Amino acid sequence: MSLVDTVSAISWRCNHTWKRASVNTLWCLAGCSIGDMGTILFFQLTGIPWPTLAIMTLAIANGLLTSIALETVILSRQMNLALAFKTACGMSLISMIAMEAAMNAVDIAIMGGAKLTLWILPIMWLAGFLAPLPYNYWRPKALGKACH
Repeated sequence: MSLVDTVSAISWRCNHTWKRASVNTLWCLAGCSIGDMGTILFFQLTGIPWPTLAIMTLAIANGLLTSIALETVILSRQMNLALAFKTACGMSLISMIAMEAAMNAVDIAIMGGAKLTLWILPIMWLAGFLAPLPYNYWRPKALGKACH
């Protein structure tokens, strides 16, 4: 079955799956934001003259790492640390990259570069939440781990 067939074959009306996908996306957003925005803020406060693309690339990498770290801690409540880390690493990299790309695209589009202000944060978080949410809903449905 192709991806298009899988997308059209699942029900997009399962409240339980939307709720679970939303909670998972929020945890990922928290982890990604710590590393991503921490990196941008570091360069903003120190004035180190790196190109915007280099800052954003480093911000994305740090966002992915902090998201994996946070998810490892959360999962370690349910399983041993080694398995929690393996599970966190195996979680959807596609979702995290979409989230990171959306947040940084908003920052560049509105602020003109790697720059944070308090009013831009909610817009970045909204974009970072919405970008991977359909995928985070589809993935458990396609893998048969959500209500049908």
